[in-house]
Amino acid sequence: MDTATPAVTVALHDGASVIASSGQVDARRHGELLLPAVDRVLAEAGVKLDAVTGVVVGVGPGPYTGLRVGLVTAATFGSALSVPVHGLCTLDGLAYAAGQGGLEGPFAVATDARRKEVYWARYEDARTRTGDPAVDRPADIAAELAGLPVVGAGAVLYPEAFPDARGPEHVAAGALAALAAERLAAGQELLEPQPLYLRRPDAQVPKNYKVVTPK
Repeated sequence: MDTATPAVTVALHDGASVIASSGQVDARRHGELLLPAVDRVLAEAGVKLDAVTGVVVGVGPGPYTGLRVGLVTAATFGSALSVPVHGLCTLDGLAYAAGQGGLEGPFAVATDARRKEVYWARYEDARTRTGDPAVDRPADIAAELAGLPVVGAGAVLYPEAFPDARGPEHVAAGALAALAAERLAAGQELLEPQPLYLRRPDAQVPKNYKVVTPK
C-alpha cells in the first residue's frame, strides 16, 4: 500500500504477480479511502486478511499527513497478523512502473511536494537509484536534469522545468509489490517502515507561543 502521493493505492501480490489492485487519486481522503481499498482488493482476490504473509508500504518521500496514514495502517496490520512489514521508497515504485511501461534509463522521478517544490531522485534504470531522494524547487534542478525524461506528477506540474514529462503520474501499489517481491527473492533487505519526510510538516507550533497554565 502507498499513501505518499495523492493516490491511495493497494495491491495483493502472490509472490509471482499482482492478483488484485485498487487505486484512487484524492489528496484529502487518504484516511477514509485506504481501508475500503484493502477490503475491495481482498474481495476481488477472494481471500481473507489472514492469508496475508507480509506487508509492503511506501515510505515516501511525501507530505506528513497522507504518508503517515499508510505507515500506521501497515504497522497495525503487521502487528495484528504477526507478519513482517517492509518499507520501500515511493519514488522507486514509480521508477519501476515506468520501466515496466518501457522507459529505459537514465531518467528521473519527481512527485509533487507542494510549496512549489518536488520530491525527486535520479535513476540509472528502473531498478537502480543513483542517489538519495531530495526536495527542491523545479527551477533549481532543471539544469541538472536537462535532457532526461522525468516521471511523475511533479514533472507534469512544472513543464517549463521538465519538458520531457512521462507517466505514470502516481505510484501504483502493484509496482511496489512487484519490486519488493523481486528484491526479497534476490535476498535483498528492504527499508524499515519509517517515514521519509525530507522536511518539517506544514503545521507547526507558532513562534513565541505562550503557554497558559491555570492558577
